[in-house]
Formats: sequence, structure tokens, C-alpha cells
Amino acid sequence: MNIMPSASSPVSTGFKVDISRGERIGRVSSEWFSRPDDERYLSLSELHYAVKTRADRAQVRTVESSAIRVEATRNNAERLELVVPGGRQSISPTHWSYGQLCSLVGAPASYMRQLPAPLAAINLQHGLLNSRSELIKTLEMDDGRTELRAVTGPEYGRIWDKNLVEAIMSIAGNGTGDTMWKIPGRLDWASMTHNPFVDITKDTTTLYASDRDVFVFLVDDTHPIEAGRLPNGEPDLYFRGFYAWNSEVGSKTLGIASFYLRAVCANRNIWGSENFEEITIRHSKFAAQRFAHEAAPALTSFANSSPAPFVAGIRAARERIVARNDEDRQTFLRRRGFSKAETGKIIETVLSEEGRPPESIFDFVQGITALARGKPHQDTRLELEGKAKKLLESAA
Repeated sequence: MNIMPSASSPVSTGFKVDISRGERIGRVSSEWFSRPDDERYLSLSELHYAVKTRADRAQVRTVESSAIRVEATRNNAERLELVVPGGRQSISPTHWSYGQLCSLVGAPASYMRQLPAPLAAINLQHGLLNSRSELIKTLEMDDGRTELRAVTGPEYGRIWDKNLVEAIMSIAGNGTGDTMWKIPGRLDWASMTHNPFVDITKDTTTLYASDRDVFVFLVDDTHPIEAGRLPNGEPDLYFRGFYAWNSEVGSKTLGIASFYLRAVCANRNIWGSENFEEITIRHSKFAAQRFAHEAAPALTSFANSSPAPFVAGIRAARERIVARNDEDRQTFLRRRGFSKAETGKIIETVLSEEGRPPESIFDFVQGITALARGKPHQDTRLELEGKAKKLLESAA
């Protein structure tokens, strides 16, 4: 293993990478494209303040569904409000919680939103009075106006967005370079150099939160790791990264994904990814306990782990020769479920990119991932990437 430079002395300039290897991950780029400026944060402390403030103002209650009153007036045909037992004033559902409420009573939210509020109120009230779910859990927030942020079943196990951000801050500090974990730099396509040192702005940040979720992407791109050599003799450099997400209102699971990568481009695509691992936790009854005992420790373990096993696996895959002629190559791939056409494309890709036909397990893995990148359908792409990952693991 060779880390360039040592962990105590991070790089001071950019470094060349070969993004034709590994996989491209577009998850962060999708987040980047969809987030308006008010959902983008420039540091973890700023993000934490936002999600903690809303949690501090929140109130969670479990109430009888039949005891909820739905109100609407002809004077305001677009506004519908709820009176929840124990509440001092009526509360207004958000777009998200209104959809959850409709789902709980078996009403199509898209149709209900087209109705005048008084008519929608009649339908919702009927649904609540006759709901199979006798109890529901509400998440309310007082921000000058009491707002209903979420409506779930009574067994919903909430993991607060602030808890995830706090777990990340315990290993990443502010996320701006005060520790090794930071908002990523950017790939220069002209020189194929990844520059870790890019100003953190609304356009470059990878810290996001909306009224229904939180998403964080951080990397350790000032400590690149050499895992072998490229065909031209230059080092094949990687660095570590992870992203994590959650929704305390139930719009998505909690999840943490860790991986090695070679670069992040301007629109936040992850290039040259290897060794992708993911943990997801549904917000079921014991979700909070699972987060405390599984997800948070896994994040800390990855942050503190040595890259030695990863590098050793790459090295073993490079050194393990499995094909010495065309017949061997055909046989190796066909026995692993690849069609004749796929086999030909994999071999051609490696020949084009490496200047020689595939010989080692690593060569075949690179050819398979390159084939996967060209597939338009996600299921097919994931299936191929899974085969590549399994093949790489077999060399360790």
C-alpha cells in the first residue's frame, strides 16, 4: 500500500486520475441538480443548526384518529386545517403530511388536492372516523404557525435528521477541512486532475436539507491512496468517500453508503468508484436503536479504518491471472453468465482502454464496469455492477 503522501502530510495540489476505471455514481449529482439555494448549506455546523432548530420546536403525539377534527371554510376554499386532541389551536398540514394523511385513510392524494377544501375536509373526516388505524402519530412544529410536518402509524420509529448530522460531525467536524473529511473538490476535465481545494459555495457544497430530508456527501480527497499502476506507469489513485441521508418525516429511509473513488466532477458525479457498501434502516419500531448500534458505529469504523484491505484486494485482483488466450477469456466470462455479445464487448473494452486483452481478474472487473456504465436501464446496470463486485471480492 502507498498513500500519497502520508496521512500527516496531505497533498497541496491536485493529482491525476483515470476515471475510465470503476463505476460512475450519479446519486449525489441528482441531489445537486434538484436542490434550490435555500436547501444548500456551507458547513455541517450550519446544517446542524437548521435541523436541530426544527427538532427543538417539534412535538410528537400519538392520538386517536377518530378524535381528529378536519376544518375548512368557504371563505378560504384552498386551506384545510386540523384540530388534534390536546392541541391549543388548529394546525396546517404541509404538502407532504397531507399526502400521508390521505394515504392513511385510503384516499388518493392527487384527487383530494383538486377538491375545494370544504369538500376535501368532509372526505378526510369520514376516512378518519372509519380508519382501520385507531391510533396515529403526528409530528408538529411551531414556527410562528403550527404546522403538521408528518402523520405516521403509531409504530413509526423516528430517527431525527439532527442525530444523523451529529454522528457525521463526530468524525468530520465542520466538514470544511478541519478534519480529513470535507466537501469534495472538483475534477478538471482538461488535465484529468482532481483538485481537492475548491472554494465552498452554494454551487459546490454537498450538504443539503429540505423540510422533509437531509443529505450529506463528504470525502477524504487530500490523502489519495495508490493502489497499483496504470498502463502508462503512473499511479492509480483513489480516495475515500461516503454519503448519508435521512428523513424524519418518513419520505425515505436512513442510509449510509461508503466507497473509494477517483474524482468528483463539477456537477457532483462520482467517478471511478470501487468497493461500494450501503446500509439502510427503515423507520420501523426499533429504528433508533438500530441507528445507534449499527449505522453510527459503521460510519465511525469506515472513517477510522485503514485502506490496507482495499488496496490488498485491488493488488490481488491485478496479480491473479485467469486468462492467457482468447479461448480462456471467452470461457471465463461465459461461465459467469455473460452472453456472447457481452463477452465480446468486455474484451474489446479492455483491449481499447488497456492496450492489451484482459488477463487478470482486475482487467475483467474493469471491462464489466465499463459495460455497465453504457447501459441505459438501471436494473441491468446494477446487475452488471454486482457481478463485477462479486468477481473482485473473489480475488481477495
